[in-house]
Amino acid sequence: MPSPVPFRISVPRDALDAVKQRLETATLPPPAPSSDNPWKYGVPSADIARIVEFWKTSYDWRKAEAALNDDLPQFTLPITVRDHGMFQAHFVHKRANEVEGRKGIPLLFIHGWPGHFCEVRKVLPMLTNPENENDVAFDVVAPSLPGFGYTSAPEKGGFALVQYAEFCHNLMIMLGYDKYVIQGGDWGFLKIVHLYGPKHAKAWHTNSPVAGPPTFKAFPRLYLTHMTTPYTEAEKKGLQRTAWFGQQGQGYIGIQSTMPQTLSYSLADSPVGLLAWIYEKLVTWTDDYPWTEEEVLTWIHIYLFSHTQSTSSAATSVRIYYEVIQSGDMRLDKPGNPQLYNGAVPLGISIFPQEIVVPPSLWHRTLGNVVYSARHESGGHFAAYERPGPLVADIRNTFKLPIVQSAFSK
Repeated sequence: MPSPVPFRISVPRDALDAVKQRLETATLPPPAPSSDNPWKYGVPSADIARIVEFWKTSYDWRKAEAALNDDLPQFTLPITVRDHGMFQAHFVHKRANEVEGRKGIPLLFIHGWPGHFCEVRKVLPMLTNPENENDVAFDVVAPSLPGFGYTSAPEKGGFALVQYAEFCHNLMIMLGYDKYVIQGGDWGFLKIVHLYGPKHAKAWHTNSPVAGPPTFKAFPRLYLTHMTTPYTEAEKKGLQRTAWFGQQGQGYIGIQSTMPQTLSYSLADSPVGLLAWIYEKLVTWTDDYPWTEEEVLTWIHIYLFSHTQSTSSAATSVRIYYEVIQSGDMRLDKPGNPQLYNGAVPLGISIFPQEIVVPPSLWHRTLGNVVYSARHESGGHFAAYERPGPLVADIRNTFKLPIVQSAFSK
């Protein structure tokens, strides 16, 4: 059985030079019509012009690259997915600091789009080395999903949720973790708990609890409760946020789930186009997070280069939408699919007000056995990056419950 090989990000100089050349010859579009809302038509020209100028004159990728390598212990390992062959898996892996002989709980941390493995960066030290020695500690595994970051991309169609789940599960098994828990936002849903729980996936926590209202046929008791329970003010605001996303925020899904290859030419060839496409989500999906130019560009650079460290992974990452939606694995336009329910695996939930879909709390019970739920006053889609402290507290509160702890004491 192969062993993990240490990995360090090292983008070739000629690849960086090629990006610089494209920046020097980039053509920006004219500004959108003036409006009281500078984001009415999309990313403001002034924002992109400012970030591009910083990129050309001040941004130091080598400094950012070295910091990522220092902060994140990274490895590669060949992982096989049935009918799709072998993938060179890239992942972060850090074991818990053992206290009094206790071992950490294996935690699979799954990113989404337009996120990547770097989302684990702020929470990694908190999860593996808690300040309170009585707190639960974790062995954290944060993979780059196939086609993202430094994991090789699927070369064959039909790589949907079942296959992404198999990739993640096989990685955990290869690392010696027969039992584990899961944390995921966005594509962290996957189907791992439905395919591998409760035998292997013992519990899960999500900060993107996408759910629809309970129906009488699927959840008769929840339906009656839903029909007789008024929404709280926070839940009403959550529904307003959800409506905004449905009306103005999900155009990217329509493109990425139907003609991703058409979009991929721009994402692969134009650094500025890639910047605008992802920057829009970083800003509109967060809760007034004060993004710096350096943070944005470091985030973008993970998409600029792939597992070869010289070509774009932005083009391959967007295919997940096409494969998942075309397969029927998940209807993003109709969340709350009863097929996503798994009552055998305990579920913890974090609710952040500027998440892109914020359903009422009762709807979450259509997803599984909710054993913990917390609603926060601030935060958005990239909770591990925006609000690492509260998210880690929720993760720990979920996985320290006796129903979860008992699975690892046997």
